[in-house]
Amino acid sequence: MKNHTKEWQELAEIKAELAERDWFMGTSGNLSIRESKSSSFYITASGKDKRKQTNADFLLVDLKGIPVEKTELRPSAETLLHTVIYEKTNANCVLHVHTVENNVISELYGDEGEVTFRNHEIIKATGRWNEDAELRIPIIYNHADIPLLTEKFTPHVEEDSGAVLIRNHGITVWGKSGLEAKRILEACEFLFQYQLLLNQQQVFTGSIR
Repeated sequence: MKNHTKEWQELAEIKAELAERDWFMGTSGNLSIRESKSSSFYITASGKDKRKQTNADFLLVDLKGIPVEKTELRPSAETLLHTVIYEKTNANCVLHVHTVENNVISELYGDEGEVTFRNHEIIKATGRWNEDAELRIPIIYNHADIPLLTEKFTPHVEEDSGAVLIRNHGITVWGKSGLEAKRILEACEFLFQYQLLLNQQQVFTGSIR
């Protein structure tokens, strides 16, 4: 493959690692990383098989989600969510994946509007180091209208790192670096799997959630 910027290459490496986990079913998901020399960012092209590595995996867009160079590629349909994060925070990477586990968790706790985890060592991966730290992940409705979805998503973007579940859709996480964003994503997915296994065990013992 031809030479690319370090940001392009970093995002390609993250995509390859997440693809190995099989987190891109049916071309789902979208990833982005901020370009260090400008306010623009690389984002996955729409409709691509993200398990494959090509020279046309990403395109550079501005903070309105508009390509900065002439291209036949289309940015992800959910680019607006990325623009909100880059406009409001100092985050440099945004990752969005659909997994069975994050979809089931979003449905189980969707009516509550959030899911909260406490007393888990892996919460430290999200930057919370206190012994009694908790991780609260908001859950928003999956509006098909992207501007409306963005409007509902925006109030939950307050810090340079974070996570939001979209009900029966997927999770969006962001961080100050690609490593931090990936670490938060992995921690969230671990917690989702844990909670589902715990709920399953509680079914057998007769005390669900």
